[in-house]
Amino acid sequence: MNEEPPQSCPAPNGATTTAPAADSPAAPATARVDAYLERIGATRPVRPDAKALRELQLRHLMTVPFENLSIHLGQDIVLDEEKLIDKIVTDRRGGFCYELNGAFAALLRGLGFRVTLLQARVFGGGGGELGIPYDHMALRVDTEDGTGPWLADVGFGDHALRPLALDVRTDQDDPCGRFRFGGAPEGDLDLWRDDTPQFRLDLRPRALSEFRVGSWFHRTSPDSHFTRSLICSRRTEDGRVTLRGRTLITTVRGERYTSEMAADSDVLGAYRCHFGLDLDRVPEVRKPLT
Repeated sequence: MNEEPPQSCPAPNGATTTAPAADSPAAPATARVDAYLERIGATRPVRPDAKALRELQLRHLMTVPFENLSIHLGQDIVLDEEKLIDKIVTDRRGGFCYELNGAFAALLRGLGFRVTLLQARVFGGGGGELGIPYDHMALRVDTEDGTGPWLADVGFGDHALRPLALDVRTDQDDPCGRFRFGGAPEGDLDLWRDDTPQFRLDLRPRALSEFRVGSWFHRTSPDSHFTRSLICSRRTEDGRVTLRGRTLITTVRGERYTSEMAADSDVLGAYRCHFGLDLDRVPEVRKPLT
């Protein structure tokens, strides 16, 4: 492991420096969709097919960070489509799975995709015990070209860059690894990555409101890893950039670099430079509710 990260600080792919004017809750649906597309540096697809889905997922992953900062900044997390979109588009923020996939689902529906919310339970480190029900939100996406159905996911951190075919039981190669779905009890599916189980997927359709208990657990419980640490991370053209508290981790073509930052100005600069987040104070881990 190298101790110094690369000195360049590229902006998130496709990111813009100012918020579009037509992204208020009262704006027409088409304007809100266009504002979301501008946020992730994407153009409106000609039709809702598999090619468009792949491009939208990739651009989302490379632009909108996976982050849990709201938990430690004392900000509420409301699972409402308009509020989720406002956080990502208007506030130029990221979020964790319920927020990112909840907003992404709304964008996809606005573009003509058929989207179903799915709940999953995440396997512990090394493929251990399963987490709570509604531990994770993922998306089933049906496309106009008749391919799929697809598992789309922009909210699982370091995960597949491309949508995965839900009906395929053989290996699916992705720039981030080798993925495979396998059968599980009660008709569920286990998703494996490079021979390690990731999460157990329940294929029954869910409503956004059903994920509120899981979201509450992860932002309040001392048993949640989100209450114990700070994370802000996104995919880059040649790797990944992550800020864990005051440690900046940059992976470039498999080489990992780390840098510790003592000064608040450096931490705030890293949030702004690498993730496009303009914060007024450095997030610090809060003591979870007991």
